[in-house]
Amino acid sequence: MEQFKRFKDEITRFMMMYKFALDSLETKIEILKEEFQFLHDYNPIEHTKSRLKTPESILTKIHRKGCDISFSSIRTHIKDIAGLRITCSFVTDIYRISEMLRSQSDLTIVEVKDYIENPKPNGYQSLHMIVEVPVYMSDRQEQVCVEVQIRTIAMDFWASLEHKIFYKYNASVPPRLLQELKGAADSAAALDKQMERLHNEIAEIKETRDGEERANDGSKRIVIRNQEFQLPAGLLEMINIDIGQGND
Repeated sequence: MEQFKRFKDEITRFMMMYKFALDSLETKIEILKEEFQFLHDYNPIEHTKSRLKTPESILTKIHRKGCDISFSSIRTHIKDIAGLRITCSFVTDIYRISEMLRSQSDLTIVEVKDYIENPKPNGYQSLHMIVEVPVYMSDRQEQVCVEVQIRTIAMDFWASLEHKIFYKYNASVPPRLLQELKGAADSAAALDKQMERLHNEIAEIKETRDGEERANDGSKRIVIRNQEFQLPAGLLEMINIDIGQGND
C-alpha cells in the first residue's frame, strides 16, 4: 500500500511539472502580447490553447516507441507531453513571436521544425518549437519541455478539419480526398499571403494619412494604452531638452 502511494505521488509530481511549465509559458506569452499591444497598437496573437497529455496517452506513446517505461525514459523520448498552440493573424507574426521566445533568457530552444518553409506532403503548415522551461518545485528546479505550435488562423482551420476527417476515416482517407485536402492547404496558404498584403497596404495608407494630419494641424499625437493624446507643436522637443539636462 505504501509503495502504491509513493508511485501515485511520483506520477502526480511528474504531471504537475508539465502543468507548471505550461502555466509559466502562457504567462510569458500574455506579457509579450500586452507589451506588443501597448508599444505597437497591434496584437499579433489571436488566441492560445494549451493541453496536457493524459498518463494513458503517455504510456501508449512510450510503448509504441519501444522505450523503457520509466520517468527518465518518458522525459527523454516524449517532448510533447505539454503543448501550447499560438494562433496568429499573419505569417510574419509567427516568426515575430518565435523571435520573442528566442530572446527570453530563461528559455532554451531545443528544436525547431518549420513546416511553413517546408510543408508536409499533405499540405500541413505550422512552426513547431520544443522549448525548455525552468520549473521551480519545492525541493528542486527542473527543465521541462513544452511543444509550441505557432500558426495562422487559416492554417489552424485547415489542420483542425484535416484531423477530424482522418479521425472519421480512421486514417484511411481515399486518395481523391487526400488530393483535395492538399489543394485546400494550398488555398489557405494563398489566402494568408493575400490577407497579409492587404494588411500591409492598409497600414501604409493609415501611416501616410496620420502623417498628413499631424503636418496639417501642427501637433503631435501619441497613443498610450489605446488612448490617443494630442501634444502641441514643440512640446516633444521641450521634453527632450529637459530629459537631456536632468542630470546637470
